[in-house]
Amino acid sequence: MTETVVESTVETDVLLRVDDLKVHFPIKRGIIFDKTIGYVYAVDGVSLAIRRGETYGLVGESGCGKTTLGRAILRLVEPTGGVVDFDGTDVAGLKGEELRKSRRRMQMIFQDPLSSLDPRQSVESILTEGMRAHGLDKDKESTHERLRELLAAVGLPESALRKYPHEFSGGQRQRIGIARALAVEPDLIVADEPVSALDVSVQAQVVNLLEDLQEKLGLTYVVIAHDLAVVRHISDRIGVMYLGSLVEEATADALYEEPLHPYTRALLSAIPVPDPKVEDAREQILLAGDLPSPANPPSGCRFHTRCPWKQETRCSTERPELRELATGHRVACHFAEEIRDGQIQRHEVKAELVDEVAINPDVDLSGPASVSEVI
Repeated sequence: MTETVVESTVETDVLLRVDDLKVHFPIKRGIIFDKTIGYVYAVDGVSLAIRRGETYGLVGESGCGKTTLGRAILRLVEPTGGVVDFDGTDVAGLKGEELRKSRRRMQMIFQDPLSSLDPRQSVESILTEGMRAHGLDKDKESTHERLRELLAAVGLPESALRKYPHEFSGGQRQRIGIARALAVEPDLIVADEPVSALDVSVQAQVVNLLEDLQEKLGLTYVVIAHDLAVVRHISDRIGVMYLGSLVEEATADALYEEPLHPYTRALLSAIPVPDPKVEDAREQILLAGDLPSPANPPSGCRFHTRCPWKQETRCSTERPELRELATGHRVACHFAEEIRDGQIQRHEVKAELVDEVAINPDVDLSGPASVSEVI
């Protein structure tokens, strides 16, 4: 009876559930008639669950599909398949007015604060626009009071309302982006590299601000980042992506203390340690070769072309499932236990030459100029 109650509590506590989400961008060729000759598998079968009030960190190399996953959750890009269940509603199936209304509860903080803010609008106009779209701009006095509260929450003076984006520093513009996301009183915020373009001192201010706002307003975050130190500081749980797939997921402490997937171990070994003795003695893993093209991903385990623990069987032929090795710790690796226990030793990996698009060089990508730009 107790176990049933616990499971039920966990299920009802989940705010966002993603099941087998896929985003495939068509690659087209032709002058008069466009012909689809392939796909960029930006996100290919991601499943995860995020609880209310939790911060979920998403890490991985550039081009692994982190941003596309975040945008697909909010329907800023259309999913090719899968389910995005937000508080009991399948967002992937919403259309028209229902989709517009649902977006009030899901907002995004974009990576580049300058390009995401309209340079022709004042801060007041930027913040009011979302409120007006969702019927929160009731009267002039209450709206102005709400704007003052938003600016105070992100540490900006009231005088900022009359200014334009170009009049602020990078950190201040990011605060405006956060205020815009908060203006419509969301439950979920997807923060795409919220501090990557900022100075180190400003990064700390923005990270602390996000934590304070989460505590006050009960927000749920999906934080996409490259900086593994920032992710560890702010996240409750972390998902590691590689070439469109989730390869490991665990609590922040468990992931950093005992990474189980070879790719995660390589990522964490790249974090510098400010102690020369520890730095020289610790395990350092340098990955050979480049990230394969998401337009032509490797068969089997997608990491096997660069994996120092690759085995002759299964790795190149069978795609591993994301399975639970410990409570809350999921890994997509056939030999995770053997690697952890030292039964399989590292070996040298020969770098393979990777064709960037893995198709003819004269192919014209429809829309963005490159695969990296798509993702």
